[in-house]
Amino acid sequence: MPQMIPNVTGVLVAGGKSRRMGRDKRFLELGGQALLQRALSVLQSLFDEVLVALAEPLPQLTGQGYRVVTDLIPNCAALGGLYTGLSSASHSRVLAVGCDMPFLNPAVLRRLAELGAQADVVIPKLATGLQPMLAVYSKTCLPHLERMVRAQQFKVQGLTEIPGLTVKLIPEKDFLDVDPQLLSFFNINTPADFEFARKLLAGTGHDRA
Repeated sequence: MPQMIPNVTGVLVAGGKSRRMGRDKRFLELGGQALLQRALSVLQSLFDEVLVALAEPLPQLTGQGYRVVTDLIPNCAALGGLYTGLSSASHSRVLAVGCDMPFLNPAVLRRLAELGAQADVVIPKLATGLQPMLAVYSKTCLPHLERMVRAQQFKVQGLTEIPGLTVKLIPEKDFLDVDPQLLSFFNINTPADFEFARKLLAGTGHDRA
């Protein structure tokens, strides 16, 4: 059995708006598993504590090996889920992932946790930009997140610009040996994304179901 990542809580940010998809993407099935369950399975294989952060309660989610927490600050999108996960975590650091990332590679998550053991914010920086929903955050971020909410600044990557936080940006080249196509960072926002993921799964054998 692979060794768990120590002293870090895995947080699945699974808010639930899905505006661009037009339906609740958390329960779209890919490879025989709902998107939420695919991501959850990866977190459960790596962390001794796993939290699922929701905007609103979901009766069908009963915590088997994970805790369900609902947004402490409503209507703040992913920032609200991150704040809730950080506040609720037993460990001082969390690794947050979005529920719409169907090809999460455990080696990428492990690499992230290792590379940023001392930083407050550890975010991959790909050619396409920062990836705040596959990143590591410390509880030191909590008061800054509260200030961002009061200022109506809901972009999580805003944490990287706050003086006083230690920020580590991880370039994409540091992941290529374990995830050459960087598929861990692919997320599903639209029906076209979902169709692309289905074709990718059929053609590349990334099914972990």
